[in-house]
Amino acid sequence: MLELVNELAVYERAPDEVTVTLDHFIESGFGASPVWWAFVAEVDGSIRGFALYYIRYSTWKGQRMYLEDILVTEEARGNGIGSLLMDALINEAQERQFTGITWQVLNWNEPALNFYRKYNTRFDDEWVNGILEF
Repeated sequence: MLELVNELAVYERAPDEVTVTLDHFIESGFGASPVWWAFVAEVDGSIRGFALYYIRYSTWKGQRMYLEDILVTEEARGNGIGSLLMDALINEAQERQFTGITWQVLNWNEPALNFYRKYNTRFDDEWVNGILEF
């Protein structure tokens, strides 16, 4: 999965921004107190896509799923894997009684924007991202 994270960073024009270590990635998702969960798409024994999410809390809406990343490898795109992953996320969110799913998408990423439009996504142009890094 971390290899696919790096592939996504290259696609998003930020290959040097991935600084998480493999140990931290594994502990955060598979350790005693996971903070993220994921669905993976496997084809012929290799992971060809994933959707990684965590729970965020809205003081107005309650628990919501936050889709951190969804990625299908370049060679596997166009085969419905993204839709299968998104459908799995939607089912999970509904089963866990979350009040919705939120995510970010780069404004230049037309393939992703078009993908999300299929789900009647409402895009919000009012909020500005705030980032504080350590």
